[in-house]
Amino acid sequence: MEETISLKELLATLKKRLVMILLITMTAGLVSGVVSYFFLTPIYQASTQILVNQAKSEQSVYSPSEVQTNLQLINTYNVIIKSPAILDKVIFQLGLDMTSSQLNGKITVGSEKDSQVVNISVQDPDANMAAKIANKIAEVFQTEIVKIMSVDNVSILAKATVADNQSPIKPQPVMNVAIAVVVGLMAAVGLAFLLEYFDNTIKNEHDIEKILELPILGVIAQIDDQKMEELKKRKAAATRSAGRGETYGV
Repeated sequence: MEETISLKELLATLKKRLVMILLITMTAGLVSGVVSYFFLTPIYQASTQILVNQAKSEQSVYSPSEVQTNLQLINTYNVIIKSPAILDKVIFQLGLDMTSSQLNGKITVGSEKDSQVVNISVQDPDANMAAKIANKIAEVFQTEIVKIMSVDNVSILAKATVADNQSPIKPQPVMNVAIAVVVGLMAAVGLAFLLEYFDNTIKNEHDIEKILELPILGVIAQIDDQKMEELKKRKAAATRSAGRGETYGV
C-alpha cells in the first residue's frame, strides 16, 4: 500500500511539535553561545611575509627559467620553515616551553599561486607572542636557509605586528551560534518527523479511515466529566420534579 504525505500533513506535524522544535533550536544556540564566550580560549593570529629567490647571478634581470625554478622550490621552502632545523632554534631563542611538534601545530605556511612570496602565520592565545614567533621564524629561516640550500637572497617583506584592540580569529561566537541554531533547527525538524513516523496510536476517526481505508459510518461522542456531572444533575432534577408531580396528584 503506497502512502502519500501532503504538504498540509507536513505543516500539521510541524505545528504539532512546534514547542519541541523551538526548545531544541533555542537550546542549541544558547549552549553554543555559552561555550563560545566562556569556555573556548581566544586565539590570535599574526603573519609575516618573506620573498625567497635563488642566489643572484651577475645578470641584472632574472630569466623566465630561473623564476620558474624558484616557483618550483616554494614547496620545499614551506617544508623547511616548519622543520625542526628552524623551529628548534626559534624555541631556543625565544625560550618557549614547547616542542617543535607543538610549535609546528601553531604555524601555517603558504604562498599565493605563481608567487615567490611566502606567508608565515602563527596562532597563539597571546597576540604579542604570535607576532614574536612569526618574526623570529622569518629571521631564523633567513639565516639558516643559506646553510641548508645556499640561498642568500631571502627578504622579509612585512613583519608581523599587533594591532590595537586586535580581535581573535577564533572562536567566532556569532558564527558559532548561527551554525548551532541552523543545525538545531534541522535536528528538531527531523526529530519531529521521526516521532510522527513511529507514532502508531489512533487518535481520531480520521486515523481509522486512513489506516483501514473504510468509510466512517458513525462516531460515539466522548462525554467529559463536566458534561457527565451536568447530565446527572439534570437527571436528578427531572426525577425530583417527577416525584413532586406524583405527590400532588395523590
